[in-house]
Amino acid sequence: MADTSTVLLAAIVTVTCLMLATWSVSLLRRDASIVDIVWGLGFVVVAWSAKFVTGASGGGNWLLLLMVTVWGLRLAGYLAKRNLGKGEDFRYQAMRRKHGDRFAIVSLYTVFGLQGALMFVVSLPVTMGQRDTDAAAGFLVLLGFVVWAIGMYFEAVGDAQLARFKRDPRNEGRIMDQGLWALTRHPNYFGDAMVWWGLAIVGSTQGAGMWAFLGAAVMTVLLVRVSGAAMLDRLLAKRKPGYAEYMARTSGFIPMPKRSVPVRTPRRDLPTRQHQPDRGSRREQ
Repeated sequence: MADTSTVLLAAIVTVTCLMLATWSVSLLRRDASIVDIVWGLGFVVVAWSAKFVTGASGGGNWLLLLMVTVWGLRLAGYLAKRNLGKGEDFRYQAMRRKHGDRFAIVSLYTVFGLQGALMFVVSLPVTMGQRDTDAAAGFLVLLGFVVWAIGMYFEAVGDAQLARFKRDPRNEGRIMDQGLWALTRHPNYFGDAMVWWGLAIVGSTQGAGMWAFLGAAVMTVLLVRVSGAAMLDRLLAKRKPGYAEYMARTSGFIPMPKRSVPVRTPRRDLPTRQHQPDRGSRREQ
């Protein structure tokens, strides 16, 4: 069993160096958005640094590395293809306008430092999961892999369906409510959470113990309540016509069948002059 302090120190050093390097590149490019691409890639680098210092080579260790590497490289590649060359994200542009000449130093701790700290905590399943090099790959490992695979399906297929939908000019201004997006408003975020719960289950058997589930829990809170589904719902409900109706009939996170939203009709016992259409409550797909 590798020493816990050694693994954690390796993770801290790796995350710090990675975020400082990313911050430096963002200053040269005047584009803080690259941190979003490095987010997925960073977990791959941190996991492999933990494997390097522990020398873990068990079947469960290798499976854990494979799982996080597939997830991280896919996410980084998808975001790079979608974002590079499109300019800085509006969130960072707003910060840049607000802080002016101080943006460089402010972004160091509010963007890159914060994401680095979160990366360290969330990565606990894949870093601490390199501690036990002799753990057997039993039922829990298989269960974790199945959960991870389901998550990868929802995340990758959801992203692909949305990208294909947006490429079709006939869908300009329309709400994506097809495929997995008919089951949940955020299949990619749901998939992301499932991936990390799968990694936590596997990591818990490879030396991470209960610490593995802390990482998955933090990632889920981020996806549901902080920078993921909740924030995007608020933004789209204000900016995109029809999104409120989509929210009313579609699950916010966990995939579920589409809800039927009742249509309110005027009461027949009211005087004729009050029989006006209820324009605000009728919800149609």
